[in-house]
Amino acid sequence: MAKHLLTTSVGSFPKPNKLLTARTQFRRGQISAEQLRESEEDATRQVINLQEALNLDIFVHGEMERGDMVAYFAEHWQGFSESLPVRSYGNRYYKKPIVENVVSLGDSVGLTVVSWEKASRLTSHPVKGMLTGPYTICDWSFNAYYPDRRSLVMDLAQLVHEEAVALEKAGAKYIQIDEPAISTRPDELDLAIEAMAIVTQGLQAKTISHICYGDFETILPGLYDLPVDQLDLEAANQHFALLDLLARYPWPKSKELALGVVDVHSHRIESVDEVKAGIRRALEIIPLDQLLIDPDCGLKTRTWDEAEQKLRVMMTAVEEIRDEDGLQ
Repeated sequence: MAKHLLTTSVGSFPKPNKLLTARTQFRRGQISAEQLRESEEDATRQVINLQEALNLDIFVHGEMERGDMVAYFAEHWQGFSESLPVRSYGNRYYKKPIVENVVSLGDSVGLTVVSWEKASRLTSHPVKGMLTGPYTICDWSFNAYYPDRRSLVMDLAQLVHEEAVALEKAGAKYIQIDEPAISTRPDELDLAIEAMAIVTQGLQAKTISHICYGDFETILPGLYDLPVDQLDLEAANQHFALLDLLARYPWPKSKELALGVVDVHSHRIESVDEVKAGIRRALEIIPLDQLLIDPDCGLKTRTWDEAEQKLRVMMTAVEEIRDEDGLQ
């Protein structure tokens, strides 16, 4: 693993066509659950192999077993049912969970561990454990049971904590808790921070929270109080305007920043020079030993070729900066 400007990805990868076909066949009852799992594992192997080929430092497993980052947990935990498909963005839909009873893990303790273990066996690189945060699960669900949002978020925080503990016991050294909804209600930032404190309590693994496409101006510098070791924020989508905002406040000495440098919602492949320029701007305000580089968000909205090209540009930019600055 490199010593400076560590590289990673945020979480999801595009599902290969073979897996998309298998998921359709499974829904139609044409293949078994075991056959679907085999297709998911084949796709995970592709994700790991691509990261190996590009020489990323910290890997993700690609989330081939997940359709949606919130619905996946609701489908396995107790207390949830599902609605008809709801539009999330563009032409993408998900079955928004409905909370109809007390939420609990049920028989799904360690839900994410098996996928993490299988991916980890494919590489010597560290693989991040991937979770969705309690605030986002609440915000992206219909609450038909709990008297208020805080009650639901607190119960969900305990479930996510138990999942994080299971990942750490399995050997995960990095655990990412995604909270993309955290900026949607600035008045509830304190609630999200309180919930994350429950999630990360007692963990020795490096904890990360990814927050994308948010109204950061409304939640900074309060966001710095989120009790994780690393904040993962997007910058490329807004032409690195985020850096102007971050420059207003001293970056906390206790936190790392994983900076998104390629736009995962654009088909355009960035040039190496523009990615390098963004990284160099970041280095003017973020200490070198606290900065990591990754895409803006999960890559699942891109084609496989686009995802590979964007990661390749990112890696080339990082490698050139390491070489130019003697950081190898």
